[in-house]
Amino acid sequence: MTKFLLISEDSGKEEVIKNTFSSDEVITCTDEVMIFDILKVEDPDIVIVDGDIEKPDLKHLCRKIKQFPVITILIMGEKEHNKDITHNINLFIKTPIDSKLLTAAVESSLRTRQSLLKMTKSNQELAASLYQLNVLYNTSSQLAGTLDKDKLVKIMIEGIEKSLNFELSCTLIFRSEREPVLIINSLYKVSERLLEALKLRAILSYKSLLSDPPFDIKIGNLKIEKNIKHNIQEYDFSVLRFDNLFAPIVLNDDFFGFTEIYRENPFSTEDATVFQTLVRQVAIPLQSASFTQELKATNQKLQKLERLKSEFISIVSHELRTPLTAIKNAMDIILSGKAGEMTENIEKFVSMGKRNAIRLSGIINDLLDISKIEAGKMDFKFELMHVEPVIEYVKNNLLEVAKEKGLSIQFNPSEDNVEVYADSNRLEQVLTNLVSNAIKFTQKGDIEISTKVVNARELHYDQCFEEDIKKLQGNYLQVCVTDHGIGIERKDLNHVFDKFAQIENSLSRKVGGTGLGLPIARQLMEAHNGAIWCDSEINKGSKFYFVIPIANDKSNFVMIRKQLAQKARSNGSTLAVIKIKSTNETIEKLLRENNLLNKTYMANSLIEKEGMMTTLSLILMDGDKPSAEFLHKKIDSVIEQNKDLYGKCDIMYSYEIEGDTHEKDSYSG
Repeated sequence: MTKFLLISEDSGKEEVIKNTFSSDEVITCTDEVMIFDILKVEDPDIVIVDGDIEKPDLKHLCRKIKQFPVITILIMGEKEHNKDITHNINLFIKTPIDSKLLTAAVESSLRTRQSLLKMTKSNQELAASLYQLNVLYNTSSQLAGTLDKDKLVKIMIEGIEKSLNFELSCTLIFRSEREPVLIINSLYKVSERLLEALKLRAILSYKSLLSDPPFDIKIGNLKIEKNIKHNIQEYDFSVLRFDNLFAPIVLNDDFFGFTEIYRENPFSTEDATVFQTLVRQVAIPLQSASFTQELKATNQKLQKLERLKSEFISIVSHELRTPLTAIKNAMDIILSGKAGEMTENIEKFVSMGKRNAIRLSGIINDLLDISKIEAGKMDFKFELMHVEPVIEYVKNNLLEVAKEKGLSIQFNPSEDNVEVYADSNRLEQVLTNLVSNAIKFTQKGDIEISTKVVNARELHYDQCFEEDIKKLQGNYLQVCVTDHGIGIERKDLNHVFDKFAQIENSLSRKVGGTGLGLPIARQLMEAHNGAIWCDSEINKGSKFYFVIPIANDKSNFVMIRKQLAQKARSNGSTLAVIKIKSTNETIEKLLRENNLLNKTYMANSLIEKEGMMTTLSLILMDGDKPSAEFLHKKIDSVIEQNKDLYGKCDIMYSYEIEGDTHEKDSYSG
């Protein structure tokens, strides 16, 4: 049945229309307010407007009728109508009204209206589908951006709410094996008895999903989190009669929980597909989050064990060193003759005890050093220096030990008189270890120490050392210790610098050792921004190399930063490294501004030029974010106040804050 709204005061026209459409409903009205009430409430299919009507105003009336999804027919009578009226009309019928023509026009209009309604519905469905797809895409992007379980579940629920407009959702997840959580998101408050019903429903759903649940969930240990939008009314059991969708959150055999949503309006098939897709999307990142959580927990346990091990080694070593020093001193007194005369046998055995006490002292020192290095507590005193005096000292110190085996130590220094920024004591420690090993594993021949300046690109090394050496750039001083001893098989080169490792052969077992000397040397070279490696051939000897950067502004700055960072960690303070990058001219003008970058700021700084750009790097001891931002604002203020001097220039700032937690806070602006 078609519904008509006739706007006319002419009873003759009304009679013709009612007779023509006798089986349909015809509502007649001329009151403007009533007309629009009928349009809103009755939803007519066709509106027929009498063109000869006096009131209401046709221009205003037809413009407003066009806003409704109806077909408008104008009965053309004696009055002429301008385009302001005809523009808003769909069809025109002239008087006297021809019933057949009117019927044909209405049937055609109804077909047009049906097509328009279908098109409108299709457009609405398409718009809804596009919106849901957009929500799916955005949700997927957000899920990929975090490994926090709570955030992942929150993103999933928000995505479902945006795309499906649910009234109530219940999501069961596990923050840990012992912490099941039921997250309730609701449009309105949830009554206490509904809450208990939802908890019971969640537990039953959990048990029905898993044939062998990993642990038993009870109402008492089920944690509840409620997110309520409005408190103006309260949901009760009636909400359970709403249409609902349910989906478990699973991936392969891993179960992470489930989610269930309720909506008063029925869900369509497309809604169910969107819901299932969103739930499946969260499963993969939840699995990654679980792996990450397990990995973090394992790492924390390992770090704790490593810390306990280092502390244990440190404590034991300290405790051993105290009585060992007393034993060594006692033996020195006995050997000096101050405790009385000794027989030849007594002197022999006391000397043997002293040698072993010295050896044990070396082992203890190695253990202390490795524990300090692993804890990040090794102290360094970097300074500009030449390596040659350190090499001469080590050579002279070990010369007698070499002579006892019939060996000699030769030193061939480089002709380049270069300086490095290094800790002389630590270099001495590395060299002593390398030369001692060379003496230890050599039966005949000479030990040679040589130095030369090399570029990182010219270095030759076995592939197993590539990770340590490929990061080097620029010029370095290379120190090489060569022996003609037993050598090392190529397959064992990769393990030479491992802790507690000593290559198995009869001589290595005979000479003994902790296997810590070379790992310590490797760590010390890393602290110097250098590297250490070896090359060897079985029964022909070995060459151990290490390189340290040639002293220049950049390498000095890096080493100063390391030293100050170590001091900051020891003091429990912070260190800020600020970089200011702009054109050469701007940086030079800033440097001339004494009140801005004074000697205090410039004490530990580095200027690097790249084409037309210059970067000034400053180190601030006890620096933090506010102090770094203060300098940032100060520079901006100086430039703003001196526009004639600086003109329009772009300055880039960046800084890193490092504290005793070894964590860095970066910023750029």
